[in-house]
Amino acid sequence: MLNQFIWIIYPYLCLTIFIIGHLARYKYDQFSWTAKSSELIEKKQLKWGSLLFHLGVIPVFFGHVVGLLVPANWLEAVGVNNHIYHIGAVYIGSIFGIITLLGMMLLTLRRLTIKNVRRLSSFSDIFVNILLCIILIMGCYSTIFTNAVQPDFDYRQTIAIWFRHLFMFSPNADLMLNVPLSFKVHILLGFTIFALWPFTRLVHVWSVPLSYMNRRYIIYRKNKV
Repeated sequence: MLNQFIWIIYPYLCLTIFIIGHLARYKYDQFSWTAKSSELIEKKQLKWGSLLFHLGVIPVFFGHVVGLLVPANWLEAVGVNNHIYHIGAVYIGSIFGIITLLGMMLLTLRRLTIKNVRRLSSFSDIFVNILLCIILIMGCYSTIFTNAVQPDFDYRQTIAIWFRHLFMFSPNADLMLNVPLSFKVHILLGFTIFALWPFTRLVHVWSVPLSYMNRRYIIYRKNKV
Protein backbone atom coordinates (compact mmCIF):
# COMPACT_ATOMS: atom_id res chain seq x y z
CA MET A 1 0.00 0.00 0.00
CA LEU A 2 2.85 2.39 0.80
CA ASN A 3 4.44 1.73 -2.58
CA GLN A 4 1.09 2.36 -4.31
CA PHE A 5 0.60 5.61 -2.40
CA ILE A 6 4.09 6.96 -3.09
CA TRP A 7 4.26 6.14 -6.79
CA ILE A 8 0.62 6.42 -7.87
CA ILE A 9 -1.58 8.38 -5.46
CA TYR A 10 0.99 11.02 -4.45
CA PRO A 11 2.00 12.00 -8.02
CA TYR A 12 -1.65 12.30 -9.09
CA LEU A 13 -2.41 14.31 -5.95
CA CYS A 14 0.46 16.73 -6.65
CA LEU A 15 -0.55 17.17 -10.30
CA THR A 16 -4.18 17.77 -9.32
CA ILE A 17 -3.15 20.46 -6.83
CA PHE A 18 -0.88 21.95 -9.51
CA ILE A 19 -3.75 22.34 -12.00
CA ILE A 20 -6.57 23.35 -9.64
CA GLY A 21 -4.28 25.61 -7.61
CA HIS A 22 -3.23 27.57 -10.70
CA LEU A 23 -6.81 27.98 -11.89
CA ALA A 24 -7.95 29.16 -8.45
CA ARG A 25 -5.08 31.59 -7.98
CA TYR A 26 -5.53 33.10 -11.43
CA LYS A 27 -9.24 33.54 -10.85
CA TYR A 28 -9.20 34.85 -7.29
CA ASP A 29 -5.71 36.24 -6.67
CA GLN A 30 -4.30 37.66 -9.91
CA PHE A 31 -2.69 40.66 -8.19
CA SER A 32 -0.22 38.35 -6.40
CA TRP A 33 0.87 36.79 -9.74
CA THR A 34 4.33 38.32 -9.54
CA ALA A 35 7.97 37.51 -8.85
CA LYS A 36 8.23 40.44 -6.38
CA SER A 37 11.57 41.58 -7.73
CA SER A 38 14.24 42.71 -5.27
CA GLU A 39 16.54 44.08 -7.96
CA LEU A 40 16.53 47.59 -6.47
CA ILE A 41 17.93 46.21 -3.20
CA GLU A 42 20.81 44.17 -4.64
CA LYS A 43 21.78 43.61 -8.28
CA LYS A 44 25.13 41.85 -8.56
CA GLN A 45 24.29 38.47 -6.94
CA LEU A 46 20.83 38.57 -8.51
CA LYS A 47 22.33 39.07 -11.97
CA TRP A 48 24.79 36.18 -11.73
CA GLY A 49 22.47 33.85 -9.84
CA SER A 50 19.58 34.44 -12.22
CA LEU A 51 21.83 34.16 -15.29
CA LEU A 52 23.36 30.84 -14.19
CA PHE A 53 20.03 29.39 -13.09
CA HIS A 54 18.14 30.24 -16.28
CA LEU A 55 21.10 29.32 -18.49
CA GLY A 56 21.15 25.85 -16.95
CA VAL A 57 17.50 25.12 -16.20
CA ILE A 58 16.28 25.33 -19.82
CA PRO A 59 18.61 22.56 -21.14
CA VAL A 60 17.93 20.56 -17.95
CA PHE A 61 14.18 20.83 -18.57
CA PHE A 62 14.43 19.65 -22.18
CA GLY A 63 16.81 16.90 -21.12
CA HIS A 64 14.15 15.61 -18.72
CA VAL A 65 11.53 15.85 -21.46
CA VAL A 66 13.61 13.70 -23.82
CA GLY A 67 14.72 11.24 -21.16
CA LEU A 68 11.27 10.69 -19.65
CA LEU A 69 8.83 11.15 -22.51
CA VAL A 70 10.70 9.85 -25.55
CA PRO A 71 11.04 6.02 -25.58
CA ALA A 72 14.55 4.66 -26.08
CA ASN A 73 13.63 2.81 -29.29
CA TRP A 74 12.35 6.06 -30.82
CA LEU A 75 15.76 7.67 -30.28
CA GLU A 76 17.54 4.62 -31.67
CA ALA A 77 15.35 4.85 -34.78
CA VAL A 78 16.77 8.32 -35.52
CA GLY A 79 20.37 7.27 -34.83
CA VAL A 80 20.75 8.12 -31.14
CA ASN A 81 22.02 4.86 -29.66
CA ASN A 82 22.49 4.15 -25.96
CA HIS A 83 26.16 5.27 -25.97
CA ILE A 84 25.41 8.65 -27.55
CA TYR A 85 22.44 9.18 -25.24
CA HIS A 86 24.55 8.27 -22.21
CA ILE A 87 27.17 10.88 -23.14
CA GLY A 88 24.53 13.57 -23.54
CA ALA A 89 22.57 12.66 -20.40
CA VAL A 90 25.51 12.14 -18.04
CA TYR A 91 28.20 14.54 -19.22
CA ILE A 92 26.29 17.38 -20.86
CA GLY A 93 23.39 16.99 -18.43
CA SER A 94 25.79 17.15 -15.47
CA ILE A 95 27.38 20.36 -16.74
CA PHE A 96 24.05 22.16 -17.09
CA GLY A 97 22.79 20.63 -13.84
CA ILE A 98 25.78 22.02 -11.93
CA ILE A 99 25.33 25.43 -13.60
CA THR A 100 21.68 25.44 -12.51
CA LEU A 101 22.62 24.39 -8.98
CA LEU A 102 25.27 27.11 -8.66
CA GLY A 103 22.77 29.73 -9.79
CA MET A 104 20.11 28.49 -7.37
CA MET A 105 22.58 28.37 -4.46
CA LEU A 106 23.70 31.93 -5.20
CA LEU A 107 20.06 33.13 -5.29
CA THR A 108 19.29 31.27 -2.05
CA LEU A 109 22.33 32.65 -0.23
CA ARG A 110 21.40 36.12 -1.43
CA ARG A 111 17.90 35.71 -0.03
CA LEU A 112 19.17 34.42 3.31
CA THR A 113 22.21 36.62 3.91
CA ILE A 114 21.19 40.06 2.63
CA LYS A 115 19.03 41.61 5.32
CA ASN A 116 16.69 43.71 3.18
CA VAL A 117 16.14 40.91 0.66
CA ARG A 118 15.31 38.54 3.51
CA ARG A 119 12.80 41.05 4.90
CA LEU A 120 11.08 41.22 1.53
CA SER A 121 10.92 37.41 1.33
CA SER A 122 8.03 35.32 2.61
CA PHE A 123 8.38 31.91 4.21
CA SER A 124 7.31 30.27 0.95
CA ASP A 125 10.03 32.14 -0.96
CA ILE A 126 12.77 30.81 1.31
CA PHE A 127 11.26 27.32 1.52
CA VAL A 128 10.97 26.98 -2.27
CA ASN A 129 14.54 28.20 -2.78
CA ILE A 130 15.90 25.64 -0.33
CA LEU A 131 13.72 22.88 -1.78
CA LEU A 132 14.91 23.66 -5.32
CA CYS A 133 18.51 23.47 -4.10
CA ILE A 134 17.88 20.03 -2.58
CA ILE A 135 16.15 18.83 -5.76
CA LEU A 136 19.09 20.00 -7.88
CA ILE A 137 21.62 18.44 -5.50
CA MET A 138 19.83 15.10 -5.65
CA GLY A 139 19.55 15.35 -9.43
CA CYS A 140 23.27 16.04 -9.84
CA TYR A 141 24.15 13.32 -7.34
CA SER A 142 21.96 10.79 -9.17
CA THR A 143 23.41 11.70 -12.56
CA ILE A 144 27.06 11.78 -11.55
CA PHE A 145 27.53 9.39 -8.62
CA THR A 146 24.62 6.93 -8.70
CA ASN A 147 25.16 6.24 -12.40
CA ALA A 148 28.86 5.63 -11.67
CA VAL A 149 28.18 3.27 -8.74
CA GLN A 150 25.30 1.45 -10.46
CA PRO A 151 26.17 1.56 -14.18
CA ASP A 152 23.74 -1.25 -14.98
CA PHE A 153 20.75 0.78 -13.85
CA ASP A 154 18.83 2.28 -16.79
CA TYR A 155 16.20 4.81 -15.76
CA ARG A 156 14.74 4.76 -19.27
CA GLN A 157 13.60 1.18 -18.62
CA THR A 158 12.13 1.94 -15.19
CA ILE A 159 11.48 5.58 -14.24
CA ALA A 160 10.69 6.76 -17.77
CA ILE A 161 8.19 3.95 -18.38
CA TRP A 162 6.57 4.53 -14.99
CA PHE A 163 6.34 8.26 -15.73
CA ARG A 164 4.74 7.80 -19.14
CA HIS A 165 2.26 5.30 -17.73
CA LEU A 166 1.12 7.92 -15.21
CA PHE A 167 -0.08 10.13 -18.06
CA MET A 168 -1.68 7.19 -19.85
CA PHE A 169 -3.64 6.46 -16.64
CA SER A 170 -2.17 2.97 -16.39
CA PRO A 171 0.38 3.46 -13.57
CA ASN A 172 2.60 0.61 -12.43
CA ALA A 173 4.25 1.21 -9.05
CA ASP A 174 6.28 -2.00 -9.33
CA LEU A 175 8.54 -0.31 -11.90
CA MET A 176 9.93 1.88 -9.09
CA LEU A 177 10.77 -0.93 -6.65
CA ASN A 178 14.44 -1.33 -7.63
CA VAL A 179 15.15 2.31 -8.46
CA PRO A 180 18.10 3.75 -6.45
CA LEU A 181 17.16 5.89 -3.45
CA SER A 182 18.73 9.08 -4.82
CA PHE A 183 16.49 8.94 -7.90
CA LYS A 184 13.43 8.27 -5.73
CA VAL A 185 14.13 11.29 -3.50
CA HIS A 186 14.72 13.49 -6.55
CA ILE A 187 11.41 12.41 -8.11
CA LEU A 188 9.30 12.78 -4.95
CA LEU A 189 10.71 16.24 -4.24
CA GLY A 190 10.06 17.15 -7.87
CA PHE A 191 6.38 16.27 -7.54
CA THR A 192 6.27 18.15 -4.23
CA ILE A 193 7.47 21.35 -5.91
CA PHE A 194 4.67 20.94 -8.47
CA ALA A 195 2.14 20.82 -5.63
CA LEU A 196 3.62 23.96 -4.06
CA TRP A 197 3.97 25.82 -7.37
CA PRO A 198 0.53 27.57 -7.48
CA PHE A 199 0.99 29.00 -3.97
CA THR A 200 4.44 30.55 -4.48
CA ARG A 201 6.16 33.07 -6.69
CA LEU A 202 6.97 30.27 -9.14
CA VAL A 203 3.76 31.20 -10.96
CA HIS A 204 5.67 34.03 -12.63
CA VAL A 205 7.12 31.37 -14.97
CA TRP A 206 3.85 31.48 -16.90
CA SER A 207 4.05 35.26 -17.33
CA VAL A 208 6.94 35.48 -19.78
CA PRO A 209 6.71 39.02 -21.26
CA LEU A 210 6.78 37.96 -24.92
CA SER A 211 4.73 41.01 -25.87
CA TYR A 212 7.73 43.19 -25.01
CA MET A 213 9.42 41.98 -28.19
CA ASN A 214 7.01 43.76 -30.54
CA ARG A 215 5.55 46.56 -28.47
CA ARG A 216 6.26 50.19 -29.31
CA TYR A 217 9.05 52.09 -27.66
CA ILE A 218 8.16 54.28 -24.71
CA ILE A 219 9.31 57.83 -25.48
CA TYR A 220 10.26 60.11 -22.61
CA ARG A 221 10.41 63.86 -23.20
CA LYS A 222 12.28 66.20 -20.95
CA ASN A 223 10.22 68.93 -19.36
CA LYS A 224 12.00 72.19 -20.17
CA VAL A 225 9.93 74.28 -17.76
